[in-house]
Order: sequence, then C-alpha cells, then structure tokens
Amino acid sequence: MLSSFEDLEVFKRAYVLSLEIHKRSIEFLKVEQYGLGDQIRKASKSICANLAEGFAKQRYSSQEFKRYVMIAVGSSDEMRVWLRYCHDLGYLEEEDWHRLRDGYQEISKMLAGLYRSWK
Repeated sequence: MLSSFEDLEVFKRAYVLSLEIHKRSIEFLKVEQYGLGDQIRKASKSICANLAEGFAKQRYSSQEFKRYVMIAVGSSDEMRVWLRYCHDLGYLEEEDWHRLRDGYQEISKMLAGLYRSWK
C-alpha cells in the first residue's frame, strides 16, 4: 500500500536524477544559466512535482492522477532532448550523457507502467 508519492520507486529515481541535473546545471556558463540550465532544472523537477500533485489528487480521481503521470512522461522525454543539447554543447561527456539519457528513458517506461497499472 502506497501512503505517499515518496513511496513510488519512479519518484525516488526521478528525484535522484533531478538533484544531479540541478548540481550539474549550476556549473554551466553564465550565458546558459537562464536558458538551457533553467530549462533542464525545470523539466527534471517537473517529473517529481507532477507525481506529487497527481498523487494528492488521486484520492478524488484516479483519472486525474493518470493525467499527471502522463505530464510527467512528457517531461521525462523532454529531458532526453535537453540532455542531447547539453552533450552537443560540451556540458556532458559521452558517458554521462548516455547514463542520464538512459535514466530518463527508464523513468518514462516506469511512468508508462504506472499509468497502465493504476486502478
């Protein structure tokens, strides 16, 4: 039985990745702090925030929770695009890019599974 969004494995994984993204992005060049850096911070945190907000509303509507899960899927897939930019602009080494990209792909799959299995 889940008592909180924090009990969701997908939340835990997304949260860890969002912390890493935040820490890395504040090291970007100043010119990128309000562009690419801000965008990846928002998108990575959006996954966690949508899970939290949706979980709170699921007490009243499971469809509402599922809607928030799909928004989180969109943010997770969006992160893969931003990570490609980070790599191509030299902010991420090849190995880190693959690891983070694959992490967000796994989160997207977990979210899709959560969507399908939710009551």
